Amino acid sequence: MAPFHPKIALVGAGPASLTLGAILTHNNIPFTIYEASTTLRDEGGSLDIHPGTGQAALKEAGLWPQFVKHARPDADVAKVIELKTGEVFWDENGPDKQEVGASEDDQFAGRPEIDRGDLLKITHEGVAEGAVKWGKKLERVVPSATQQPNKHDLHFADGTQETDFDLVVGGDGAWSKVRRLVTDIQPHYSGITLVEFWNKDLRSNDWLLDYVGAGMVMAFGEGAAVMSIRIGDGSLRAYGCLRVPEDFSSTCGIDWNDKDVSREAFVERYLDHVHPDLQRLLLECKDSTTARPLYELPVPFTFEHRKGVTLIGDAAHLMTPFAGVGVNVSMTDSLGVGRAIIAASKGEKDLDEAIEAHEKDMFVYMRENMEKSLSGKENHFAEHGSKEMADRMRDGHAAARAAAETQGKTLQGKAFKLSARKE
Repeated sequence: MAPFHPKIALVGAGPASLTLGAILTHNNIPFTIYEASTTLRDEGGSLDIHPGTGQAALKEAGLWPQFVKHARPDADVAKVIELKTGEVFWDENGPDKQEVGASEDDQFAGRPEIDRGDLLKITHEGVAEGAVKWGKKLERVVPSATQQPNKHDLHFADGTQETDFDLVVGGDGAWSKVRRLVTDIQPHYSGITLVEFWNKDLRSNDWLLDYVGAGMVMAFGEGAAVMSIRIGDGSLRAYGCLRVPEDFSSTCGIDWNDKDVSREAFVERYLDHVHPDLQRLLLECKDSTTARPLYELPVPFTFEHRKGVTLIGDAAHLMTPFAGVGVNVSMTDSLGVGRAIIAASKGEKDLDEAIEAHEKDMFVYMRENMEKSLSGKENHFAEHGSKEMADRMRDGHAAARAAAETQGKTLQGKAFKLSARKE
């Protein structure tokens, strides 16, 4: 089979598309990314990048040194609190601290955090110069006007078109325009609305700094949750979550444009049953307040294979954040599509057959992770959500300890870190 040099379009410049773009750049394969915004969108807080998924994709893209530079292994720390009583069930800042060796392998064997902005920055820097076309909002994808088999044209909101792509990769998020080519199914409301609060200078608040610790706080209960995550720039993002109707943010009577009034009203009206320390955690985050209904695709979800088109990231498997796997699954998509394109470019495989084989693999791991996210949503928002989470962490550490003792190993280093935090 002769080498093949396909014309490739990636739609959207989120973590999935930029990671795929960096993998293709690393292998000298040309492509173009089309992004609706005019710059990188630094939405979201900190992301934990797992060894066998997100980290593997970054290594494939030749970006491991940059990741090591920006990642924060010391933030791979969890504190689990009972929502109503404030009892601390699990705290890796103190009594439940993990023992980890000093080598790079040990430090990165868990799930080191990296700010979403830093992940976008290093993957964007790994993309060939000029490969991202900004301000290109996709309106629709259609079969090639020249009627070339299995090729597609892109039509943009500015009236321009790009034509005759051999492969269009939809990394265009929850409301993907590319997804419409392969399925009529759209995301539905998850039942959960999240309200995000920012504190831009955590270090100036001694109480808050001590309470949240080095990484993440999680407190779950019937119909509600409070969480927070440290960001590498010294800020904190906290979240109050409720099981409420989809129109909650517009019908609850809170003026979300007034960050002070909305913050206090939300906590007073809807989290009055939460322990005072957890209320204070939210109230001390005074710099921004934003309400976000969360959406998800149904489980299980697949789509029809269509020659010349595939999906990655949220376009393929939108899920809630209650398993903490979304970006890692997305970067696994990038790895799979990247390897399919590389094999086709070398003449080792037919491009369409390689993409279809990847999709079959993707349907398996994305179902597993979507089910994990769905289970997390159900368990977290149950009466004993925090206790269930802490017990699972405790069981993981106990299993790792037993395995280490059986093998005559010390309780530190890569083997312990990996097995103790395995879900």
